Amino acid sequence: MTSATSTSKAREADSEETAVERRGTRPRSNEEKARRRFVGKFFNKKDKPAEEDDKPKKRPWYKGKELYHSEPFTFRNQISRTIFSSWVNILLIAAPVGIALNYAGVDGKVVFTVNFIAIIPLAGMLSFATEEIALHLGESLGGLLNASFGNAVELIVAVIALAKDEVVVVQTSLIGSILSNLLLVMGMCFFFGGLRRSEQFFNKTVAQTAASLLALAVGSVIIPTCFDQFSNTPTSSVAALSRGTAVILLVVYAGYLYFQLHTHVDMFNEESQKVPMKPRKHALPQGAISKGLAKAGGIGAGAGRPHVIDRPPNDELIKTTAYEEADEEPEEPTLHIAVAWATLAGATAIIGLCAEFMVDGIGSITESGTVSVEFVGLILLPIVGNAAEHATAVTVACKDKMDLAIGVAVGSSMQVSLFLIPLLVVIGWIMGKGDMTLSFDGFQVAVLFVAVLLVNYLIGDGKSHWLEGMLLQCLYLIIAVCA
Repeated sequence: MTSATSTSKAREADSEETAVERRGTRPRSNEEKARRRFVGKFFNKKDKPAEEDDKPKKRPWYKGKELYHSEPFTFRNQISRTIFSSWVNILLIAAPVGIALNYAGVDGKVVFTVNFIAIIPLAGMLSFATEEIALHLGESLGGLLNASFGNAVELIVAVIALAKDEVVVVQTSLIGSILSNLLLVMGMCFFFGGLRRSEQFFNKTVAQTAASLLALAVGSVIIPTCFDQFSNTPTSSVAALSRGTAVILLVVYAGYLYFQLHTHVDMFNEESQKVPMKPRKHALPQGAISKGLAKAGGIGAGAGRPHVIDRPPNDELIKTTAYEEADEEPEEPTLHIAVAWATLAGATAIIGLCAEFMVDGIGSITESGTVSVEFVGLILLPIVGNAAEHATAVTVACKDKMDLAIGVAVGSSMQVSLFLIPLLVVIGWIMGKGDMTLSFDGFQVAVLFVAVLLVNYLIGDGKSHWLEGMLLQCLYLIIAVCA
């Protein structure tokens, strides 16, 4: 009897080990099994017996990989994590207000302003939902999803403006998005990240690859613009040239995604050198200051002796380092994948409504002449779609995660220049908008060339400091003043 019992236990252990090997994860505890059954009830899934719970099953791609969560998903925490995921979401109240004001026939300036404010938290919520889905799907599909929805707000606004024949708004907003990411966001990352560090390092190879792609993107805009403005050619020829170039750029972007997500994943995941933070300078006690003033006459005699300033122990630095190391732990999704998809769809739909009403109000803003269309496109509209990413990039730069900060700033710029601009040229081709070409305004092309030239020069060495950040921000301010 004893041997039979031991044999059955051994078989159970072998089956458990086999299940673990198939799943590639640790065995589930009884508590985790209970949580999974509770989650199944919450999402209207049939409760399964405990012995069937460990059977390995192939999960559909849209459900992502199987993850372990520290706590179960409930209706309460899903609503809380969606609505209160950021303090910026307090501005969500502007979305229904902006939609109501549009149908109430209020002045266009008010409609533009309220819907402009509403899109800021909606863009952050869309980005949050995209990241949650990416955590469920894994690295490859998640990276592809992030690449597709990274600039979804700019795409929505541009398509709506293009449908309303606002080609100038479309072109200026796209150039403005590139400038905002390259100059303002990266400048703030370099500046605030370098305030308490002598230098910060990032992946030099990735930065040089990005610089090459940005140079190609600028060339793809300069050539059609020069072809249009310095040669006597009809508009149809410029449109044909732009469409052919757009297709080539889309192929380049697809190749870059394959390069980043498949063939050279390790290169993009290399860790960069970390620089410790400078200790904060503490004021001397009042008695020491008095003694120093009393000995001012003899300062020359002791000039050769080093002056030691008492500083507190390195507890603060140790706490900071521990806090930063805690951030390196693998992230777990906080939303169920169904809730994340619903949030993504809902945010996209509401952004579409608010963007349409905002575009309708641009004429009311610019008709007085106080604000130009170029200023709206180059400066204001990029803030709408990139506000959440701006805050994220600066935050991680202050934690010396410069690879992530560079990825947000430069990666978003590459996506706009290599994917969004050519995609909108193709969409304009389908919609019959012959004016939507790669021939941009001369001022916009000039400032884009200068911005990319400066950025490529600064990121080529793989390190940064606060002065470089100030240079980038000053160039952005010069462009804003001229616009």
